[in-house]
Amino acid sequence: MYTSGERNRLRDKLIEAARADDRVTGAALTGSAALDAEDAWSDIDLAFRTTAPEPVLADFTTLMYREHGARHHMDVVFERTVYRVFLLENTLQVDLSFWPEADFGATSPKFRLLFGTANEREQAAPTDARRLVDLAWLHALHARSSLHRGRGWQAEYMVGRIRDHALALACIRHDLPAGEGRGLDQLPAAILAEFETTLPRGLEDLARAFRAVTELLVAEIERVDAELAGRLAPLLRALTS
Repeated sequence: MYTSGERNRLRDKLIEAARADDRVTGAALTGSAALDAEDAWSDIDLAFRTTAPEPVLADFTTLMYREHGARHHMDVVFERTVYRVFLLENTLQVDLSFWPEADFGATSPKFRLLFGTANEREQAAPTDARRLVDLAWLHALHARSSLHRGRGWQAEYMVGRIRDHALALACIRHDLPAGEGRGLDQLPAAILAEFETTLPRGLEDLARAFRAVTELLVAEIERVDAELAGRLAPLLRALTS
């Protein structure tokens, strides 16, 4: 396990390496550090504005493996930006993103410029409640069919997705982050207690859990769009009968 001091020292070294590279024309803190919200479990998130994204990415990858204990990495690509996510020997996660100069800029509040300049960018669109509703009823259909086919593990997966979408709707309602479970633990205790009852006690308990989570989903849909809830509620409840 890494310490906060180790994490901070490594981040400083990476920023220093970026400043020393003429191809890197800007850098920013991203993630929790940009909001002064780090804790002992936070990772490193840095964004680099560069005139040559691919060569700079390759050189920083070599640096991470040669000098900083990287053991594996994976890539996430958004538009023309590559986010290379490193796993270090001490289990620290380091996310380095390499942006073409024309694209470099804040797409969320988690962006603090360290040097260089940033472009004005549109903020990422908030999670769409209607999209969550649509995904939830789709997974409910598959939960029903999985249960009737005797596919317990598939049914458990589908019921879990319904719960995820219903909880995300609750997060939106309370102005909390709805993606990747980031706002769940900030939901009111009463809501979390209700959703706790939807956790199955085993595969034999899935039908009950399906009914329970469907009722909570219907309640969340009613808060999003009463007319839509009027159309969907009878169908969703029929799936659990």
